[in-house]
Amino acid sequence: MKHVRNAISAAVVLAALASAAPASAEDQVKLTIGQRGNWDTAIAHLGSKAGIFKKHGLELEMVYTSGSGETLQPVVGGAVDLGLAVGTLGAIAAYAKGAPVRIIGAQATGAADYWYAKTSSPIKTLQDTAGKTIAYSTNGSSTHSIVRAFVSEFKLTAKPMPTGNPAATLTAVMTDQVDVGWASPPFGLKELEAGTIRVVAKATDAPLVRGQTIRVIVANADALAKRKPVIERFMQAYRETIDYMYSANPQVIKDYAEFVNVPEPLARRVRDEFFPKALVNPDEIKGLDSLVEEAVTLKFIPTPLTQQQRSELIQVVPRK
Repeated sequence: MKHVRNAISAAVVLAALASAAPASAEDQVKLTIGQRGNWDTAIAHLGSKAGIFKKHGLELEMVYTSGSGETLQPVVGGAVDLGLAVGTLGAIAAYAKGAPVRIIGAQATGAADYWYAKTSSPIKTLQDTAGKTIAYSTNGSSTHSIVRAFVSEFKLTAKPMPTGNPAATLTAVMTDQVDVGWASPPFGLKELEAGTIRVVAKATDAPLVRGQTIRVIVANADALAKRKPVIERFMQAYRETIDYMYSANPQVIKDYAEFVNVPEPLARRVRDEFFPKALVNPDEIKGLDSLVEEAVTLKFIPTPLTQQQRSELIQVVPRK
């Protein structure tokens, strides 16, 4: 079976950042963001669109990636200040290897991700995947962690396969390059309603996800040390944007629908049915003990983090 490749190279990310319009050095924040179009990864875009980050004296340079592996690399290299939607286990693993990354907030606690197969496929549950392939976005991503947890928890013999973003994954499923794909709403909802695909599993079927912060906001350690006031202002604006996104203001749904090119009723359904506000609360990294245990079990790190390491890695910017 042909291996699916949809990775954005670090060179492409760097080139995109270099071509972005410059702002004053003290007000500019460079971001990489995993999975363009997800409700939970649209916070920076919607806040910029609404003028919230500008109100806090910030101009954002945003580059979207196909998964947290690609999101994390420019942060480690210092090309960007922050990475959004980085798999927590991937961030832990990078830190344990000596990478200059710090977790400054939760990005997603719990998940709306799901796995699916074509309706013409005999696969209806995870137990039907023996000898088949099952997708995740990129190495070190939250979807990678979830798939590995599926394999471990349910004793699967399915082969995990990186397929990039949901759009590329859907193409891979429909052209039989991979048997079970992954997506996060709004991606795939039209196909589910049309009956061309069926849900095989949800992220919450894996014990790993329940009540755990599976994706985080990370900062380059040097950027955090040198630009702490700027990053604190970013987090203020980020929290204010979340409040705006869950307000009665109809503009946020209009802007999100335009951003992902879906009808407004579908955009509203994505928020109201799949993404409770608690999911995107950045204030607390939940389930850390079990996350560290999972990181060891799934071989992301060889031994548990010490308390000192945890304190250095996790530096959540407090709410003001």
